Amino acid sequence: MIRDLCDGQLDGGEIGSTEITFTPGKIKGGTHIADTKTAGSVCLLMQVAMPCVLFAASPSELRLKGGTNAEMAPQIDYTVLVFKPIIEKFNLTFDCDIKRRGYYPQGGGEVIVRMTPVKQLSPINLTERGTVTKIHGRAFVAGALPIKLAKDMASAAVRCIRKEIRDLYVNIQPVREPDNQAFGTGSGIIIVAETSTGCLFAGSSLGKRGKNSDRVGIEAAEMLLGNLRHGGAVDDYLQDQLIIFMALANGVSRVKSGPITLHTQTAIHFAEQLTKAKFTVTKSEDEDSTKDTYFIECQGMGMINSSL
Repeated sequence: MIRDLCDGQLDGGEIGSTEITFTPGKIKGGTHIADTKTAGSVCLLMQVAMPCVLFAASPSELRLKGGTNAEMAPQIDYTVLVFKPIIEKFNLTFDCDIKRRGYYPQGGGEVIVRMTPVKQLSPINLTERGTVTKIHGRAFVAGALPIKLAKDMASAAVRCIRKEIRDLYVNIQPVREPDNQAFGTGSGIIIVAETSTGCLFAGSSLGKRGKNSDRVGIEAAEMLLGNLRHGGAVDDYLQDQLIIFMALANGVSRVKSGPITLHTQTAIHFAEQLTKAKFTVTKSEDEDSTKDTYFIECQGMGMINSSL
């Protein structure tokens, strides 16, 4: 997909290859289609394409096919509810239209991402956590599964959150995906917490055969609570997704996070190799020493879109 959207040359891009050589050309807008043909994640395709099409000569439409709610990748709901509003703080906008949801193992989902290019990205400052003001989410079933599973996931998650956060109404909607908007059978849950300063945190989990639906709800709730406990301003899964944008932005970005994940360390390593951006990670010396928080700071390279 990246080769095609920038008229590049790619050698070694096949299964079993241990080395690739990629020579990019000029990034062009327009419509691009990428199909994993499996439950491979459309969200990961989007992560790869976004930094490129932001610097295209004209608007882009990405038609991405595969899994929308699959293991080992963000669920599309996370991308829309958490990633999108935060990433737009870099002074960009995009639109994500979920045409059809796809699950493991068949995939078959499709999302359309529309994006306008930018001249330059602004740096971000996400350092004030604020207080949690709202918790909401959706528990879903699709295909042959009964809505009762979604209701069980939702109520188990609510019970788990209530043990720790008593003063907030937790609104998790159980939904059955319409048959024409989902391919195959799947289930899962995503829960989002919003704070007074506009920070967003999530917890999510997927159902699978033999996995108790209460367990699915509790997993998501515990993930959310863990993300709220460390006192950072982003959750553990947003951390690494911000790095490339911080590297490309013009100026200094600062993000307060929980413990630095291996994904984030890897992203920083390659972002520094590929750009002139410089990252520093320091442990937060807060008034509350029980919290394990860090500041990720980046002097961005100030990438300029020469086509605009």
